Amino acid sequence: MRDSLSDELLGWYDVHARDLPWRTGPAARAAGERPDPYRVWLSEVMLQQTTVPAVKSYFAAFTTRWPTVADLAAAEDGDVMAAWAGLGYYARARNLLKCARVVAAEHGGTFPDSVEGLRALPGIGPYTAAAIAAIAFDRPATVVDGNVERVMARLHAVETPLPTAKGELTALAAGHTPEERPGDYAQAVMDLGATICTPRSPACGICPWREPCVARADGIAATLPRKLPKAAKPVRLGIAYVARREDGAWLLERRPDSGLLGGMLGWPGSDWGEAPEPAPPLDADWQDAGAEARHTFTHFHLRLAIRVARAPVDAVPERGMFIAQGDFRPSDLPTVMRKVFDLARAELTD
Repeated sequence: MRDSLSDELLGWYDVHARDLPWRTGPAARAAGERPDPYRVWLSEVMLQQTTVPAVKSYFAAFTTRWPTVADLAAAEDGDVMAAWAGLGYYARARNLLKCARVVAAEHGGTFPDSVEGLRALPGIGPYTAAAIAAIAFDRPATVVDGNVERVMARLHAVETPLPTAKGELTALAAGHTPEERPGDYAQAVMDLGATICTPRSPACGICPWREPCVARADGIAATLPRKLPKAAKPVRLGIAYVARREDGAWLLERRPDSGLLGGMLGWPGSDWGEAPEPAPPLDADWQDAGAEARHTFTHFHLRLAIRVARAPVDAVPERGMFIAQGDFRPSDLPTVMRKVFDLARAELTD
């Protein structure tokens, strides 16, 4: 079963593989050329909890600016964090730099070629290590993401809900991973889940695995995988302070390296909780902007009240720093801080 299924899927993949910038093309695959481990690693980190369309432009920008892992390792932290702005889950960017610097300093700019060696690098967990080992080095590692879980749940009609079923689905995926072309096979299963075995309305009629698929035969493919109900996300409150000097400079601060939005530029603000304590960063005539920035993180919803103020040229903030108008780029801010800026700017621009 294993050999015939993997062979069928690889045949489908050779014709229908998605054209993605971090992959080798059909001719290169046919010649046995493997993709650059740096590009595979970068793409996998970017794709964690982020869609392919959202990642493409960031991947192009990063690989143009920092074409090798050594280039990225030598980059300024602030430049990398600014280039990451808007992609979310900013701990990924911090780990990206840590990992690049370890690879450059301790491995001569070459990624380890085993799951164990990759797992020893900062920020690389089981999934990412398996993906790099399989895709970049053609190691027979079992690669399991949400697409693979969905395909396996349907192929074998696994009705145990996620996340309880993760171990079972991983074991099933391992049983189908071939010794030959495991990297192409891993990408083939992910492509199958992304393009045909989709969460809603799977296109079973054109699936290369339609005949052996138990869920299709049972008429329950669209209902799998089952998922346990999610707990309601709590709401946290906060205050964002947006100040602008008479010369056009904006008051910003860099957040601590640890925690949400770590290392990113943002507006000084209060803690986020049930009853935020006002803590203005500057002695000024703060006004309520009459707007609220709303943003959803993985574990909670955030609602930020916005206060705005104008400041004289000689203003000295207790927190943060004034950044000249010419040096300020809203695109360098994380999404929630850009939302604050979009709502506050009308109150502070002439």
